[in-house]
Amino acid sequence: MAKAKIKHVCQECGHEELKWCGRCPGCGSWNSMVEELTRENRGRSDRFTEEVPVPITEVSDGSEQRMFTGISELDRVLGGGIVPGSLILVGGDPGIGKSTLALQVAASVAETYGQSLYITGEESASQTKMRASRLGRLTKDLFVVTETSVSHIRDLAERFQPRFIVIDSIQTVFTEDIPSSPGSVAQVRECTGHLMQMAKTRNIPVMIVGHVTKDGFLAGPRVLEHMVDAVLYFEGERHHAFRVLRAVKNRFGSTNEIGVFEMGDHGLLEVVNPSQVFLAERPTGVSGSVVAAGLEGTRPVLVEIQALVSPSSFGNPRRMASGIDYNRLNLILAVLEKRVGIHFGTQDAYVNAAGGVRLDEPAVDLGMAVALASSLRDIPVDSHTMVFGEVGLTGEVRGISQALKRINEGIKLGFQTFIIPMANLNQCRDFTEAEIIGVKEVREAFDRALGVNV
Repeated sequence: MAKAKIKHVCQECGHEELKWCGRCPGCGSWNSMVEELTRENRGRSDRFTEEVPVPITEVSDGSEQRMFTGISELDRVLGGGIVPGSLILVGGDPGIGKSTLALQVAASVAETYGQSLYITGEESASQTKMRASRLGRLTKDLFVVTETSVSHIRDLAERFQPRFIVIDSIQTVFTEDIPSSPGSVAQVRECTGHLMQMAKTRNIPVMIVGHVTKDGFLAGPRVLEHMVDAVLYFEGERHHAFRVLRAVKNRFGSTNEIGVFEMGDHGLLEVVNPSQVFLAERPTGVSGSVVAAGLEGTRPVLVEIQALVSPSSFGNPRRMASGIDYNRLNLILAVLEKRVGIHFGTQDAYVNAAGGVRLDEPAVDLGMAVALASSLRDIPVDSHTMVFGEVGLTGEVRGISQALKRINEGIKLGFQTFIIPMANLNQCRDFTEAEIIGVKEVREAFDRALGVNV
């Protein structure tokens, strides 16, 4: 028979203790330990059915069975579509568009492959219909139900046999086996386990929606991220139109791909050419503005890097970075101080990647350095010039990967001059429609981009 057991679980990180403590030993959060009553079943677990081992060469990989969502940006992030039997987690801030995306995907799959089941625990069926009507995604094969019991959800899946299931949201779902309230660590972990079993045994893809706490983590918390097959995060400000969908984890594809959407009156609209969108409002003839080329998976993304350098009013100058790693900004400033002789000790430095995109790769180092020097000397960079390359600690410009893709994307958008690492120049000898300049040091890049010796 099941035996009751009391333990204290942190609602922020999932750390477990037998006794209550004011501060979580795992994450350091105060007053986050909550008493939970669990039951240990010492009998045989029926979570997974018994299967006979087979040679791996005879196992079907299922790559040809992917389901297309009808949203090319989402298919790109997922690695080519939804894999049957997969469990997908979509997280993001409140109001970012998670439920809108899930409803659009469910309606599109219903129109293409058959009936889909949209299970909501936060809205009524009539509210969901109002949202679907506003999105223009009403279809008879999309079934809606308000349910929060995971056992009833499994019964619905057994009865209807849908091609696709959406759970909105995982924080509202509960199981009767756990006495704690919905949204707790134990409930989220156990319900996700039941949904994973349902997806694997019935070969039905399931998309679950998860809320994000004020610290940017999935509420419930991140204990369920290792259980699912794919974790997708919505990024962006809720008051801005553009959203970035990024794969944090994906067992069936790359985690470097991003999808760009625009929130409109009829839901989330795909942005086929993000570079054109990010550069649409770029000013011309202004110092501190440089276009750099990043790479997100297989897609080159051109982003405007803005820098503002002004005299500091305090003893310690301020450093601020938005969309770019703060430590990377400090590294570039140190290189410019030591190797080039540009002094920022009395200057505040602010760097921003326009458009709300986040740049993590080192290929934007040279563009950031040129933008800082341009703002400090108040010399604008030609609006048809693109700069990219990695900057080393000795001031050298190092080669990067897939330079041809970045240059081709820039040519499509009308750029005529490209300042790139000398190591990548041999790959670009065949380009006759643009001027490609190879540089070995940061100082040389300044001479080419600004026209003066800084």
